[in-house]
Amino acid sequence: MNISEFLAGLQAQHDETTARAGELRDQIERLTAALADTEARLADLFTTRKVIAELAPAGGEPEPPETNTAYQAIVNAFNQHPGQEFRARELHELLGMPTDEASVNITRSRLGRLTRQGFLIQPGRGRYQKRT
Repeated sequence: MNISEFLAGLQAQHDETTARAGELRDQIERLTAALADTEARLADLFTTRKVIAELAPAGGEPEPPETNTAYQAIVNAFNQHPGQEFRARELHELLGMPTDEASVNITRSRLGRLTRQGFLIQPGRGRYQKRT
């Protein structure tokens, strides 16, 4: 193998890797948009459920206690550390909650809702802090 063949092989690998990186960037962009849409839908569903629960007769079913407890635990953590920024996983570790991906994603949705309601701010991507 001479140097020209070697360089041609390297160029071919470079071109393939560049194309793959572009495909992955496109995929990340699509997934990020899908995640944002899904989280917004989740928040809308939660709000709808809350409004219906408030309008339902007093004999209706109350919200499941774990939802209230989880939100209250999150709010309490921010109240106890008002100047500190947290990521969802860090909150789980602080509160002794499960750190599996599904549980952390649910908390991310809750944090997004608390941000939209004005209780929290988002000083950086994936970081949340109590609004002062």
